[in-house]
Amino acid sequence: MLYPLKFKPVYKDYIWGGRNFEKLGKVLPDGIVAESWEVSCHPDGISIVSNGEFEGIALPDLIGRLGRQIVGTALPQKDVDKFPLLVKFIDASDDLSVQVHPDDDYARLHENGEYGKNEMWYIMSAQPGARLIYDVIPGTTRETLAQAVKDNRIGSCLKYVEVYPGDVINIPAGLIHAIGKGIMLAEIQQNSNTTYRVYDFDRVDKNGNKRPLHIEKALDVIDFNAAGRKEKYKGLEVKIGPSSSKRYSVANRYFSVEEYKIKGRIEESADGSRFYIYVFLEGEGGIGYGDKTLGVKGGESVLIPAALGDYTIEGNLKALKSYVPDIGQNVVTPLKEAGYSLEEIYENVAGFK
Repeated sequence: MLYPLKFKPVYKDYIWGGRNFEKLGKVLPDGIVAESWEVSCHPDGISIVSNGEFEGIALPDLIGRLGRQIVGTALPQKDVDKFPLLVKFIDASDDLSVQVHPDDDYARLHENGEYGKNEMWYIMSAQPGARLIYDVIPGTTRETLAQAVKDNRIGSCLKYVEVYPGDVINIPAGLIHAIGKGIMLAEIQQNSNTTYRVYDFDRVDKNGNKRPLHIEKALDVIDFNAAGRKEKYKGLEVKIGPSSSKRYSVANRYFSVEEYKIKGRIEESADGSRFYIYVFLEGEGGIGYGDKTLGVKGGESVLIPAALGDYTIEGNLKALKSYVPDIGQNVVTPLKEAGYSLEEIYENVAGFK
């Protein structure tokens, strides 16, 4: 009964968006499209199954029906009650606001039980010179940043980082950040839509109104003590076939992300313990399960139910695989078996603790 699930994209028309998702083969509505929510159980954008027997069913309803067959036996009940991840594409045709996200504890108290928001970015394309805001400059304090905001010189407190296709950027809760103009990326995040804006370039929306800022909450949650942290991680690569490999890029208690480069055919398994989400970045191919094959291509995302069993991926594809890990079993052990030391894992896998 179970099979790999595709969904209808949920498009968002935030003011900084554009039309670049057309390059991924997506059929867009008229106007600006800033985000494509690919796999989501968040009330602000619910995914609807677009293939197979469950076509037309909302993902939360399907989980309500099948429960751990979708989510997995190894995950806590809270992840069955509220699906833990949200996956999206972002088209930054203009600068995003300077912002920060709360952690779980702060969001639970101040945002009606919402999750906090840890996230990661995979840079799919970047115009020459494109850059991100990543963190405050070391030595910045709550007081100096608050004064800079009042004086309209927040840029003097922020660190800017140039980015290139293939870069992996980890964005933990408490890190002030912004995606710059000319970047398209894939984002894996907690199932949350809580953002505290600190600065929005004095822009107005289509109705002539400035978007709200959340300066006091932002100042509450920014982690000034961690300023100066590493921006980019190269990950650690493991062979998974004669011409295929995967790179362990990010691993924390919320999600693990691996970058797959597939040439030919690889074998995978969903043993019932946890679901997997593949975001296909480039290429074409298929997911084989039982005696069937689901065609996939760049710009599509697929949820593998936890109880699917053995499956294959075949073609010439680049993809991100995300899931909620047991870090020891799913990340540390296979990397050690591949010959990497614990020191190398700490140094090269973002978010690892």
